[in-house]
Amino acid sequence: MTETVSHRGLDSRGCIAREGSLARVPYAFRSVVVAARDRIPDVFGARLHSAYLYGSIPRGTAREGRSDLDLLVVLHEEPTDADRADGRALDETLDKEFPQIDGGGTLLVGHARVLSDLERYDLGWFLACLCTPLLGEDLATYLPRYRPDSLLARETNGDLALLLPRWRDRVASAGDSEELLRPLVRFMSRRLVRTAFTLVMPRWNGWTSDLHEMAEAFGAYYPQRAEQLRTAAALGYEPIGDRAVLSSYVDDLGPWLAEEYARVHGVKADRPEQP
Repeated sequence: MTETVSHRGLDSRGCIAREGSLARVPYAFRSVVVAARDRIPDVFGARLHSAYLYGSIPRGTAREGRSDLDLLVVLHEEPTDADRADGRALDETLDKEFPQIDGGGTLLVGHARVLSDLERYDLGWFLACLCTPLLGEDLATYLPRYRPDSLLARETNGDLALLLPRWRDRVASAGDSEELLRPLVRFMSRRLVRTAFTLVMPRWNGWTSDLHEMAEAFGAYYPQRAEQLRTAAALGYEPIGDRAVLSSYVDDLGPWLAEEYARVHGVKADRPEQP
């Protein structure tokens, strides 16, 4: 059944509406989606529980030759190294075969983890609100409806302080290679904009996945950082391989945002190390 979206990505009850659907997949990307749907069962066989699309393709905003194919695959058990290798091989095959996508990424998770209490307001929310069912039973049936509140904000992005040391290591290891720096700028820009948005999400009272809209929502509450977020949103879509950008993220915007996030929403619950 199709949800009626009322205002700012919420349904009539004030809960976050699922943002994508197969009906919104642009014509140019339909063949890629069909290929992924046909091949996932062959790759994972009896290990497969269900599969989902997420990102710009099911939202209908994908750009030919620029957007990647994002897949979430739920297995009956926690994924093994062999499963992850199979996922990477699937991504590489689809990327080579379909020029309309620019890469792809398959996230692999175990069924029990998705439905665990620990992941209810992070991975569970992600599946229920940002993922479009592609194969198998939709696990959103077993998850609650989600409101844009402080609990959701804390459990989705309240771990930025833990990420920053790893980001600094990644920047250092990238050297001065523009080829390596550009994807880091894209990744970190997107993560920081989304974190900034969820910082203000309860006050803004809504959900969006559009980086520009996220930056504008944030800027209304933190005008002193508004231009910085607008720039990060633009770089999330059109990245450049500039080390100075990454330095500003890990030395200025990131630490400030992590501290403010902890002050406003608290820190995300500890997770066991995931491979």
